Amino acid sequence: MSLLLRRLWSLGRGKPPVSVRSSLFPLHSKAISTSLLQTPPCKIIVAESCGGGLGKLVVMYLNELECTDVEKKVPLELVDDEDAKKITIGASHGWIATLKEDGVLRLQDDLNPVASDTNPKRIPLPPLVTLPHCQTQIITNVSMSSSSPGDDEDCVVAVKFLGPQLSFCKPAGKPEWTNIKIENPSFVSSRVMFSKKNELFHILGDGGNLIGSWDPNNPSGDPKISE
Repeated sequence: MSLLLRRLWSLGRGKPPVSVRSSLFPLHSKAISTSLLQTPPCKIIVAESCGGGLGKLVVMYLNELECTDVEKKVPLELVDDEDAKKITIGASHGWIATLKEDGVLRLQDDLNPVASDTNPKRIPLPPLVTLPHCQTQIITNVSMSSSSPGDDEDCVVAVKFLGPQLSFCKPAGKPEWTNIKIENPSFVSSRVMFSKKNELFHILGDGGNLIGSWDPNNPSGDPKISE
């Protein structure tokens, strides 16, 4: 399979390998990863098994036309379609977010091609808190305000759940959740994103007519709504 993917990419005949976890869960193993060290963005094509449940990454940098073998070893469960669908819930700034059976949401840099494979960073976040009439089992996506959640005390992680709940946390600052219930039904299935331009988290409402905005340093249950 990895050889076929290489050939398709090199010949330009294949479509980008994209896997989804229903319509809401794009897998980072086939998504775009931006390196924390400012290397070109890349698409992770596959991980070639090298034993011990690990695989060596094969990536395509977006400024190149061919696949590149990377010495970085990663857990195969993060790139194998069947396993990754179960645990990978989002990606932001070169990090992936995972949620395993223990119920702990973690940020991991395993799939960053230039991050250490001998000392991978894995940041557990506090236990999720479910607001009344909300759920925290199905996550729409995860977004971060910076690429240094373990060092930057101002870095905010935002998690949008399917439904009205939106949660914020500062892993290196105040590691506890600020949970918000969005009353406007337009944002039930929408994704959260961070804008570097205005330093705000935004959610685009269904139909694209409304935009909800939250200050990462002072998230409120009464967001700014603009049309």
